[in-house]
Amino acid sequence: MAPAGDSHLFEKSAYNIGPCDGLYSRDVQKSLVIALQYEMGIAAPNGNFGPGTQAALKNHTLAEGATGIMVSLFTAACVFNEPVPVGTDGVRTAFTSTFSSNITEYVRLFQEFSYLPQRAGRADYDTWCQLLVSMGNPDRDVTGADTRFVINADRAKWLKNSGCEIVGRYLYSPDPNFEKEIRPGELETILAAGLKFFPIMQVHGRDVTEYNYTTGFQHALIAHEQATKFNIPRGSVIYFAVDFDATQDEMDPFIVKYFNGVVVGLADRGKKYIHGVYGSRNVCINATQKTYARYSFVSGMSWGFSGNLGFPLPANWSFNQIKEISGIETGGEGGKIDLDHDVWRPYSDPGVRSLAAAPSPAADFMTYIDQLYATAQDYKASNSTSRSASQLVMEFVRHEEYGGLNWGILIGNYDRDWVTYAKSKGHTVKKGFTDPNSGYEIGPDHLLATANGHLLFTQPTNPKSVNSGDIAGWGGDFMTFYANWRNDEQQYASGKAYCDAKLAKPGVSSSFSFQDLIEDADGYLIARACNAGTPINQIVREHYGNGGGHLTRFTQYFSKRFSTAADCRDQAFNDLTMENETFNLARSALILAKGAQSPTVLANLPGGFDKLQNFCQGFVDAIVARVGAES
Repeated sequence: MAPAGDSHLFEKSAYNIGPCDGLYSRDVQKSLVIALQYEMGIAAPNGNFGPGTQAALKNHTLAEGATGIMVSLFTAACVFNEPVPVGTDGVRTAFTSTFSSNITEYVRLFQEFSYLPQRAGRADYDTWCQLLVSMGNPDRDVTGADTRFVINADRAKWLKNSGCEIVGRYLYSPDPNFEKEIRPGELETILAAGLKFFPIMQVHGRDVTEYNYTTGFQHALIAHEQATKFNIPRGSVIYFAVDFDATQDEMDPFIVKYFNGVVVGLADRGKKYIHGVYGSRNVCINATQKTYARYSFVSGMSWGFSGNLGFPLPANWSFNQIKEISGIETGGEGGKIDLDHDVWRPYSDPGVRSLAAAPSPAADFMTYIDQLYATAQDYKASNSTSRSASQLVMEFVRHEEYGGLNWGILIGNYDRDWVTYAKSKGHTVKKGFTDPNSGYEIGPDHLLATANGHLLFTQPTNPKSVNSGDIAGWGGDFMTFYANWRNDEQQYASGKAYCDAKLAKPGVSSSFSFQDLIEDADGYLIARACNAGTPINQIVREHYGNGGGHLTRFTQYFSKRFSTAADCRDQAFNDLTMENETFNLARSALILAKGAQSPTVLANLPGGFDKLQNFCQGFVDAIVARVGAES
């Protein structure tokens, strides 16, 4: 202590200094744990989530009605983990010292998202752990596992009897003598025991220098060859591993480039398989948002990784690896194995359930359109209508969600007699199908509402102009997205930054989601082909089936609808500002009704024109990035 120093101030100076920049980081997370340790009376608080901290937390269950400093610290942890990715904007909470009903609801949603045993909204031990560290409670029951050890019959039986439902296994090992790679007949053994499996692709992968575009491309080719050799069905997700603590500075120059190579490598082999990612939370988030990985297999047990500290659980997580156990005796000829415990999230990756040859993941949708198209032809044969059978199909699929007054004004009413006829023949509106390219679920109603708009309003000859067909697709989505940006301006002053963070980003809650952009692109391409004379059932099969149109959807969409980056930006700007009755009504419903500032008003404010152009450039960049991922 300095001369004339105050002992109380000296004592305060010994505290750690944490950042106060509004960003959740590993230092903030550590500071929160230190605060908890002080409040729980732990000697020498250090921010480590050790046995003493874990034991103390078991004595601090909180529930609705509780008040005090522990509630404040608990809700701080909740805020650090927001938003829970539910709906278009996610669900957020507030920092408070009172455990209110709103806190209960947030916690309940967080527990459901994290797949915790107790999902009633109480702050129990499992919830504290999940909020504070990436592995959560490492001793909770799980239904998944992964291992480098070959699964023989006795090991498979032991896994099944132990409550395991799915096991991860490695497609490849550079050393064939090392017990890691799947062996012939092993997958059949796993399935015969009533288990499912998920494939993992890792070749070393413990240093940043191993990650580049070329390596990713080569690993994708190996993964495709191995998965095909083992009769793993089309559409299965393969998890490409990043098995070290990659920092944020290493993401774009190394990790993202590696996954770009993976994407192109799998596409080079016809996109039979879909890429997922294994790694820290931050690795998974980057690979998902920048290369569109379908699912994330999170290395949660490495809770000290910088990539797991200060980052939320990825929205698309399917497995969370929470504990490694060595030397497990499995009995019989199973012997001892090492095993990682994985939390398997319901309604995520279903895993591989059969080695039987699988059709395109969109096969059910193609059959559905075939049958509906045949019924539309029958209807036309016995009724006087100028609508094509393709248009009738579009109208039926869109009529429930996209058949109201506003849609009637925009692109016209659907044929109600036709809808009644189709229902009498047993048809219903299909709610979803799996995209064979990305593995994401596509909404047929939005897809064919977009197609219906572009079918009736073909694109203008002026490459910078837009019309009602665009509002039915990307243009309407962009208006809605604009409204959200203006309402979020306090957090995102830059429109381009808002687009970079939220426009068509997998795993991000947004009113303009990744699936929306897929549906916009495919709807446009389907309508364009129908206008050229191709029946809708044929183009759907060509696009989602053996024709492989889905492999280059964004390249086709950009070149045929937008032509150039400059024209694309001008179209986006005109979508928001063009003055005519249809566009004014659309903006009234999609922008003004949400309390957002009119884009025409913004454009006329000082600096507003450039601000709006910047926002439109973000739209261009989002599409161009997806074009680049296909090349």
